[in-house]
Amino acid sequence: MKKQTMKKCMALLLAYLTVFTVSCSVPGIGKSGDSEKGEMEGQSFAEAHDAFQTTLTTQDSDSDSIPEPPEGVFDLVKYPSKVGDLSAYVSSDPGDGQKHPMIIWVVGGWGNGISDFPWTYPEWENDQTGSAFWRSGVLTMYPSFRGGCGNPGHYETLFGEIDDIVSAYEYAASLPYVDPDRIYLGGHSTGATRALLAAEYTDQFRAVFCFGAVDDIKYHNNSQFTFDTAKKDEYVMRSPIHWLDDVKTPTFLIEGRDGNAENLERMLEATENENIHGYVLEGADHFAPLGPITPLLAEKILADTGAESAISVTQEELEQAMQQKPEIPLPVMAWAEIEELGLHFSYPYLWEMEDVSDEYDLSVMLYSPYDGENVWDMANMYFDVYTGYEDDFMSEITQNLESEGYRVEETEISGCPAIDAYGQETDDTGSVFNNRFVLIAKDDAYIGFDFFIHQSFGTDADELFQAIVDGIELSEGTGETGEGEAEDAG
Repeated sequence: MKKQTMKKCMALLLAYLTVFTVSCSVPGIGKSGDSEKGEMEGQSFAEAHDAFQTTLTTQDSDSDSIPEPPEGVFDLVKYPSKVGDLSAYVSSDPGDGQKHPMIIWVVGGWGNGISDFPWTYPEWENDQTGSAFWRSGVLTMYPSFRGGCGNPGHYETLFGEIDDIVSAYEYAASLPYVDPDRIYLGGHSTGATRALLAAEYTDQFRAVFCFGAVDDIKYHNNSQFTFDTAKKDEYVMRSPIHWLDDVKTPTFLIEGRDGNAENLERMLEATENENIHGYVLEGADHFAPLGPITPLLAEKILADTGAESAISVTQEELEQAMQQKPEIPLPVMAWAEIEELGLHFSYPYLWEMEDVSDEYDLSVMLYSPYDGENVWDMANMYFDVYTGYEDDFMSEITQNLESEGYRVEETEISGCPAIDAYGQETDDTGSVFNNRFVLIAKDDAYIGFDFFIHQSFGTDADELFQAIVDGIELSEGTGETGEGEAEDAG
């Protein structure tokens, strides 16, 4: 019932490229790794970073396209940086005349670009989307960095990207609807390491949240390194453990025991900085803490309204959050319009439309381009417009459905008579799908919404299907409809 497409959400999967740490000691590293700083001894990280000239052995970049964001949810913007204007998604102005808190979220993996990951499905056991923040009401910025998505510059592997994070802060602080004193920073995996380095560089962020940062860059996948690996100073400038005492902002390090926990513990042993707080979660891996804990942090950000940050986190709170049951959120919705029928309906923004009409009737299939095992990606819908049928067409459809075991209810949608039917269908392979079929009579046409999802999902997709049905709007059309296309109204 569902068209499978092999396109992958690379922004979400890149974090798997990170090589987790091995069990070993780190010789020569004491408090904040001072013994390896060499000539940089006595300098702050900001001073050392600004004075250092990195040597890139490869000039890597990409020209990946950036999808248009959902209107009214995110804006695609350019923010100025030392290398030129860089792209970012930024939460749209709420339009209430107020100043709001914002978090800058840095995803994992070595990629320097952005894609549609903010509004893809937030997998509970691996939610790198950061969407819990903006869904909770915390404005969110997803920056791309130098060399990514056609941006100027090249990948610098945790060096120049730190400057870009500071530039992202400056852009966010300039927005009239953002409170410049309540801008937070967070990230996962490589994104967490970038965030921690940024916390060592500047005290502008109100608080910083790092999920799975490493202490020393040598524990990352070195096949991604673009700098001269023969120079020790290049490593020092990219390794947070050497600069922990420079953190002046409340900074929270969180990791699962089966992830980079040894990195976290080494950092806690290397500093007595009271601004750094570390938490290891037993029974969790590198990815599991994100889904349960980001909603908790969003709540804390919204409540953090004083002159100074009062955010605190306890081990007990995090462990309780990890015991939550997963929730299935509704996706961001887009609108489609058929002007001739005066019809508007909503559907998930990430779904694609494929015209499968014949010479008589309009038929459009809507489906996710991703093959994730979740209700957003596994559910699909057919939208059909039938014309030229007799007045008893709806009665015939009702009888046919009931004869096949469907439960059929007569109802009214947007002032028009309709039926709402529930049953199951079996495809050619023997797979059974739950089916909801809604048919609406409008003038000389019948409008059908046909929803399918595999029976193994039970009722998980019901709320999504209901949201689409509730969004159906019918008004006076402009004329008769036969063949045609559904127009995506964004």
